[in-house]
Amino acid sequence: MQSIAEHDYGTPPPRWVNIGQSSSSAAAEAPLVSLNIDGVEVSVPQGTSVLRAAALNGINIPKLCATDQLDAFGSCRLCLVQIEGMKGYPASCTTPVAPGMKVTTQNDKLAALRRGVMELYISDHPLDCLTCPANGHCELQDMAGAVGLREVRYGYEGDNHVYAKLADGSVNARFVAKDESNPYFTFDPSKCIVCSRCVRACDEQQGTLALSIQGRGFDSKVSPSQNESFLDSECVSCGACVQACPTATLSENTLIAKGQAEHSIVTTCAYCGVGCSFRAEMKGEEVVRMVPDKDGQANHGHSCVKGRFAIGYATHPDRITKPMIRARTSDPWREVSWEEAIAYAASEFKRIQSRYGKGAIGGITSSRCSNEETYLVQKLVRAGFGNNNVDTCARVCHSPTGYGLRQTLGESAGTQNFDSVLQADVIMVIGANPTDGHPVFASLMKRRLREGAQLIVADPRRIDLVRSPHIEAAHHLKLKPGTNVALVNSLAHVIVTEGLVNEAFVRERCEQPAFEKWRKFVADARHAPEAMEAVTGVPAAELRAAARLYATGGNAAIYYGLGVTEHSQGSTMVMGIANLAMATGNIGREGVGVNPLRGQNNVQGSCDMGSFPHEFPGYRHVADEATRTQFEKAWGVSLLAEPGLRIPNMFESALDGDFKGLYIEGEDIAQSDPNTQHVTAALNAMECVVVQDLFLNESAKFAHVFLPGSSFLEKDGTFTNAERRIARVRRVMKPKAGYADWEITQLLANAMGYAMNYRHPSEIMDEIAALTPTFQGVSYARLDEMGSIQWPCNEQQPQGTPTMHVGEFVRGKGRFMITEYVPTHEKVNTRYPLILTTGRILSQYNVGAQTRRTENVAWHHEDRLEIHPSDAEARGIVENDWVGIASRAGETVLRAHLTDRVQPGVVYTTFHFPESGANVITTDNSDWATNCPEYKVTAVQVTRVSQPSQWQQRYRQFSERQAELLQARDSAVK
Repeated sequence: MQSIAEHDYGTPPPRWVNIGQSSSSAAAEAPLVSLNIDGVEVSVPQGTSVLRAAALNGINIPKLCATDQLDAFGSCRLCLVQIEGMKGYPASCTTPVAPGMKVTTQNDKLAALRRGVMELYISDHPLDCLTCPANGHCELQDMAGAVGLREVRYGYEGDNHVYAKLADGSVNARFVAKDESNPYFTFDPSKCIVCSRCVRACDEQQGTLALSIQGRGFDSKVSPSQNESFLDSECVSCGACVQACPTATLSENTLIAKGQAEHSIVTTCAYCGVGCSFRAEMKGEEVVRMVPDKDGQANHGHSCVKGRFAIGYATHPDRITKPMIRARTSDPWREVSWEEAIAYAASEFKRIQSRYGKGAIGGITSSRCSNEETYLVQKLVRAGFGNNNVDTCARVCHSPTGYGLRQTLGESAGTQNFDSVLQADVIMVIGANPTDGHPVFASLMKRRLREGAQLIVADPRRIDLVRSPHIEAAHHLKLKPGTNVALVNSLAHVIVTEGLVNEAFVRERCEQPAFEKWRKFVADARHAPEAMEAVTGVPAAELRAAARLYATGGNAAIYYGLGVTEHSQGSTMVMGIANLAMATGNIGREGVGVNPLRGQNNVQGSCDMGSFPHEFPGYRHVADEATRTQFEKAWGVSLLAEPGLRIPNMFESALDGDFKGLYIEGEDIAQSDPNTQHVTAALNAMECVVVQDLFLNESAKFAHVFLPGSSFLEKDGTFTNAERRIARVRRVMKPKAGYADWEITQLLANAMGYAMNYRHPSEIMDEIAALTPTFQGVSYARLDEMGSIQWPCNEQQPQGTPTMHVGEFVRGKGRFMITEYVPTHEKVNTRYPLILTTGRILSQYNVGAQTRRTENVAWHHEDRLEIHPSDAEARGIVENDWVGIASRAGETVLRAHLTDRVQPGVVYTTFHFPESGANVITTDNSDWATNCPEYKVTAVQVTRVSQPSQWQQRYRQFSERQAELLQARDSAVK
């Protein structure tokens, strides 16, 4: 593990403000300044603080309030130095270097001053070091030693620690009970030295501003949200305050319970598409805590509540660790050996193919699994099953991104790295909720907004970014769900008709005939904001102002999410966004671009690895003979040139009696896919469903074989995040079921008669690199050397590609696409007068299989229906009422939450809890190009009810029956 000195003085993270230095990019461009520190001539960039200049040259100055991740503060007075020609003893953290400066960091006077300061800190600090959870890793303890403090004259008598008192004799206000309300960390005010590091971390890194210092002198204390408990406050439990605390005032509960770790291993978070790097601090094979890695190039030492704390699912008792089989889903599960389970699955798949044909089985990959595991599943399907019936859960989230960006720009991925947002002057967020879905990136974005960037939000709902501390959107385009394309066409209309097109960029970089056709299309009066106001619900003046700001406000970047893709016109909208960026020249450099925010940890990677039925790895079509020949030679088999079945096609074919077997690795289609009753009927119609996962999820209730999977802590591999960053996942403990997921797929392939003999995931990556041009320069050795790599990485870009489409587009010339607005088939009427849209919440993740098995349920333990007070009043609904939500697909019951975050006529819910049945009511309408479901637009009626829906009653009965079958397995084992 890093020592405290290494932790505080190591290479500075490029995004967060450093001590006396605005950013690494600024430092790289700044001229060098030469000065003398303790007789040593040093040169550092202009603007560097004396403290940092000393640290960079191996001279450690004592400090407490300063860290390399926070703005210089100058409050602790430990880092005092003597500077020739300057009066007094300035704080080195707030003093910038100057040419010819002569600095003394150590002499008798400075030593005496520092000891006096430290004595005051210790005077009202409990001296319980031997039993303190920070013992051995406490900066206060270290600094006391560094300054040579040997006695404390104030605040205690002998061995009786009588803490400092106020003038009136009352006990110091900090010496109150510990705050143990947060399930993940404890706040012990008795140990607080009021250094403000926690407050500043909350302000500067996280951007929540949930903490403050209240009172003065001995009465000063850290306060969450005006004297609330941490759990009840605005604190989002990102852990930045815990990370910043130099004492044990804020300590992880696992550290308190388990003690200090003995070693650490760097790995990558398995939650959202940000791809944060963490140090898993370990005792043997037990994780003590997850600490965000300052060298992590996606997060630079920041984290969120999920990545930092919510890893308890990996050791949860619900984990299935033994393979199980059953002939029928009505039979009890039977626990078997790995050999029997794999042999049974393979024999069933072979039987099905012998009876129904080679195309009667297929596989589904997961965006939660590694690149290597996903690659093997698609290889198993193509080479082992002998068909192209492979698809991925990215089908139901970001498949329109791949299609739309490839058509316009030539590559199926976002254009920037995350740090690019720090160069943006205008930020447009469309159909995304970064503070809940991508919180670490949201903190970076909020930092840029606090620095003065302007924000445009296009969302039917008032997300937190619209207004939060020190942030307010310049424009909130509160459009009606389903009218995205009408909105983007109106934005383009303003840009074209008001002469805001970047003509030089378009002329140089784009196909001129396509542009002229598009220009004529969007200039038509039917796309004017005034004409579309009744359709989108966005006032024309507001939309015109937003378009002008995007086109003329400087560097303008677009970030979008599932509110763009999960529509019947998802692909059209992605192309519309790309049109906007090209028309204004906002692409091909830092601070601009088209940036999809991927929902799960490896959505980008699962697409890259060839998980779609029509594409090999690297987005190359199966019909391309040269590509297919390359894979045939490498894999030693003949491959089909015809695309296989997409997930919706698999369901339809199963109900038709033609598709009979499915291998699902790490995905829960019974909960995550739309029209749940349709999905479960299709699963019921199959003869062999093999589920490979950590838990008996909803899909496993319809399975005949269950293969216990491995968590990210139990495997080696790589994830690719939303910025195309490939990062290492490193095993920190043995797989609880005996095998990592890639090994299980390999066992199944061998049992099917197709040989796979990889010894380590690094060999799989070597094969990926050999067969995929954009991964050509990627290897585990390079990843270990560089930390991470953004593809494309090849001979042309050996160091990777932070910014895409520089100089020219991947396809050569950018292509403008016509984006005709076609209203969704899902219409409101008197029977279904409201529109339901869905999304996520910070504390939970996707279908909740992981986060529901952690203490995150303290914040969100059920899905609720957000409804506007006027819609609720018209239906006689009050807060916390049970309400029935009925659609054309089905009905369910949720508890109501009245809020004006949603507009009248729109209701909203999350989908993290299976019993909520959120996808029972979503329809099977989908994107015209990719079949991505239209989750965001469902016509519903909401009524007050007193009992669960019929579906929920059946669900509970079925779940109880499945639990009984599992208990029967346990009885048989005993």
